[in-house]
Amino acid sequence: MNYNVFNLLWQGLSGHKGWQQAWRSPEPKSRYDAVIIGGGGHGLATAYYLAREHGLTNIAVLEKGWIGGGNTGRNTTNVRSDYMFPESAAMYDMALRLYETLGRDLNYNIMLSQRGWLTLIHDQHQMEGARHKANWLQCNGVDGEIIGAGQVAEMLPGMETNGRFPVRGAFMQKRGGTIRHDAVAWGYARAADRLGVDIIQNCEVQGFDMADGRVTAINTSRGRIETDRVGVAVAGHSGVIAEKAGFRLPITSHCLQAMVSEPVRPFLDHVVISPGTGVYINQTQKGEMVMGGVLDLYNSYGQRGNFPTIEKVVTSAVEMFPTFSQTRLMRHWAGIVDISPDSSPILGQTPVANMHINCGWGTGGFKAIPAGGYLLAHSIAKGTPHELAAPFGLNRFRDNRLVDEGAAAGIAH
Repeated sequence: MNYNVFNLLWQGLSGHKGWQQAWRSPEPKSRYDAVIIGGGGHGLATAYYLAREHGLTNIAVLEKGWIGGGNTGRNTTNVRSDYMFPESAAMYDMALRLYETLGRDLNYNIMLSQRGWLTLIHDQHQMEGARHKANWLQCNGVDGEIIGAGQVAEMLPGMETNGRFPVRGAFMQKRGGTIRHDAVAWGYARAADRLGVDIIQNCEVQGFDMADGRVTAINTSRGRIETDRVGVAVAGHSGVIAEKAGFRLPITSHCLQAMVSEPVRPFLDHVVISPGTGVYINQTQKGEMVMGGVLDLYNSYGQRGNFPTIEKVVTSAVEMFPTFSQTRLMRHWAGIVDISPDSSPILGQTPVANMHINCGWGTGGFKAIPAGGYLLAHSIAKGTPHELAAPFGLNRFRDNRLVDEGAAAGIAH
């Protein structure tokens, strides 16, 4: 059943009793042509593009918890493509372009709001950096511009522009903004299911059967599953899966914390990031203020966070918007992000011949979901990397061909 205004009216008149399940909950088969480990955005997107673009339909997505219960549902919903290096810019802009039509492609409202992404400029050094970035983006064919302090003050009423971190301007990407994170997972899950993909929840991978350097079967909490090809998209737990398959990844796992306030009257129309205070903020459609900061520096698989980070983010938010001091904090959470040495993703084949991986996105995983899924699907189906993914293979660390996006990743998640 398609989602459209006519069906909505009909179901409303008939008591909403005719809606179909968004996706099935099948028992796992004993064999699949391909298995995707990870039921978050990247894993579901991979299965969808494998089926739609490459005609593989005997596919399973294995998720140890529930769909979208990992980082896909634990981020701050922000999207942008203002990355520095040509390789990164092409990939993240591909993701943003796919997001721009994804609602129609999936027949699911992902609530894309391209409200504009503002990175504040507090001093002359940051202004020079912003000019450098704008030139890079122009060379890469990605939009971005510098706006003055007066325009920032008009766009962000209520922000303190002359305090400890005076605002001299901002770098703005107009196409940046927010997307409903749950809708991305649900939309991909529904679309993949309609193409014949089996989505298996509460199915934890416990190990692999190997022969001649290849995976022959996956041992799970719901039984043994044979397969010819394996895709891995499990973000902060990528190292755990790699260890089960007998190899190591050059990544570390860290908490990235975020929080949301009680709903307040709408007043913030843009996503705002302040390098000076180390915090980023946007307001949801319900009026809640979503806030986050830098990732925790220590390694962790925790998802609850800690009070020192809450204090740092909240005090920084109040410094930017003094009226926040009267607002109550409502929820707080953390995701587990995987950081590579050059702050860029790892895409493509692993040392296991028929296992392909999508990891190392760090703080940029949500904004890259469509591209990450599309490129991993290509690697699984063709056995070779897509031209956009080729610079991000594991061999770049051996060959010293790093794509160092540490500056563009920063706190601008």
